[in-house]
Amino acid sequence: MLSNARHYLDVVVVLAQKDFKVRYRNSVLGFLWSLLNPLAYMVILTLVFSLLMRVNIPNFAAWVLIGLMIWRFFSIGTGQSLFSIIGNPSLVSKVYIPRYMIVLSNNIANFTGAALEFLVLVPLLVALGVNLTVYALFLVPILILEFLLVFGLSLSLSSLNLKYRDFYQLWDIALQLGFFLSPIVYDGNLIPERFRFVYSLNPVTSLIQSTRSIFLLHQLPSTFDIGVIVSSVVILLLVGFLIFGRLEKRFAEEL
Repeated sequence: MLSNARHYLDVVVVLAQKDFKVRYRNSVLGFLWSLLNPLAYMVILTLVFSLLMRVNIPNFAAWVLIGLMIWRFFSIGTGQSLFSIIGNPSLVSKVYIPRYMIVLSNNIANFTGAALEFLVLVPLLVALGVNLTVYALFLVPILILEFLLVFGLSLSLSSLNLKYRDFYQLWDIALQLGFFLSPIVYDGNLIPERFRFVYSLNPVTSLIQSTRSIFLLHQLPSTFDIGVIVSSVVILLLVGFLIFGRLEKRFAEEL
């Protein structure tokens, strides 16, 4: 039992390393694109919303950069996981490992990239005038919770995309909608009071607000936000394993 667990762990690590390297293969700037992309968005959004539309949010550049980084972790993680099963036919049909580990390794590769991006984010926030406090350490559990959230969703997405090959198109639309349903470029307090509770149940909203709390407000995330995130993680993991388990039996036939 212990030897099997160690073997599976080794397989996950090797697959995650492969996925991470493939993402930047044949790219001139490599990992730098992961930083230039959100920075370019930050500059554009700051110019449009802070200077032209005069949004009254203190240190808007840092505020929007935090939202973009949390969203980037979520959107890239779920988007790439759609093809984690389809892209590894030999692992599904010729090698025996628990197939959820293929999805897990893909998510670990994404988590590694996101963690490196956030390591660079911290000095960028300091350069933008953010004072770091001990509350910034809470970023670690926030990212772990986001990883679990993405993994739960990825189990459902990867298996559904194998069964319905155009499912990724639907998820792409969902991500575009999700960008505007999350407080990335606007303050969530702008949402009308009658819709605010439903709006607050979006776990990405709670992840963004929690990260802004520790960096910009110098305080722990609210109990409500943590409750929303943890509840969403539990629900999505349960639903993800349920859907994945039901569809897994036909993976080899669907490929």
